[in-house]
Amino acid sequence: MISKIHPQTLRIIALFIALLATVLFFSTQIDSYLSPRMFTRITTSAAVILPIAVGQAIVVMTRNIDLSIGSTVGVVAYLTGQYLGLHPDLNPLLVALLAMGIGAFMGAINGVLVSWGRVPSIIVTLGTLALYRTFLVQYSDAKTITTASLPQWIVDLPQANAFSVFGLDVRVTVVLSLLAAIAMGIALTRLRAARRFYAVGSNPDAAVMAGINSGMVVFVAFVLSGAFAGLSGLIFLAKFGNITVVAGMGFELKAVAAVVVGGVSILGGSGSMIGVVIGCVLVDTIDNSLTRWDLVSEFWRDALLGMLIMAAVTVDTVMSRSLGRLGKKGGA
Repeated sequence: MISKIHPQTLRIIALFIALLATVLFFSTQIDSYLSPRMFTRITTSAAVILPIAVGQAIVVMTRNIDLSIGSTVGVVAYLTGQYLGLHPDLNPLLVALLAMGIGAFMGAINGVLVSWGRVPSIIVTLGTLALYRTFLVQYSDAKTITTASLPQWIVDLPQANAFSVFGLDVRVTVVLSLLAAIAMGIALTRLRAARRFYAVGSNPDAAVMAGINSGMVVFVAFVLSGAFAGLSGLIFLAKFGNITVVAGMGFELKAVAAVVVGGVSILGGSGSMIGVVIGCVLVDTIDNSLTRWDLVSEFWRDALLGMLIMAAVTVDTVMSRSLGRLGKKGGA
């Protein structure tokens, strides 16, 4: 029976069970854990990470990685906040387009260097991670974007409810993040152009022979990663209000964790947005829970994320090899 279920479906089921087990475990360790307040805390935190996880997933599907997304979030949050301070009457939709446009431009720089410069993505994005952060430090001149300089609508956005379910408030920022993931998920399953991300990551040589412009596909993946990081930058700006030069620092680790834990193969060519969403919620559930669990120092959070990444990659590699062997036996 289990053998007839698609491996990706099995991963999602296992991931959902792991999420439930995590919630049940911490509910026995932390007082008032199963409360509307904790639900809001976890979901609004995940809302900041989910868009960059979606963008990271697209890049990883093409056998690449984007380590600059944390710095991109910081730059976008700062520049958007500064522009809003000067133009407080700007339409919210235009603000979102501005944030995503800045992020897309930064992603395009990565895309050009990887696709046509033929430089490995880990080298390119490690360099731009430092370059973008240095730009933010120099440009900001040690000045902070404060809530007082922002228009009231963006200050109120983190507290705005989209709807409530069984007494649990779902914030507008959470809905925005979910819409980004849903839109990308539909594109990956319905649009032929979007499925080229899978083709390039699964077998780059075969993709080229099939007439796919792999360089352009990889370039678009990095542009989308930057654009989604721009959306995260806007949500980060709304959530925290006060933006300094350390904004978004370390987000690349959480995004990678959400992606690989969510079942996107680090070897490229496979993955789903449902898995990314559950992986993101799981990572943020663990992260937020550890800050309230007295038995463990919060400094262990990054260590645990690192262990999650290693475990997920190990499981992915073992599963890929097992499926490869089964395929050969079936062919024989």
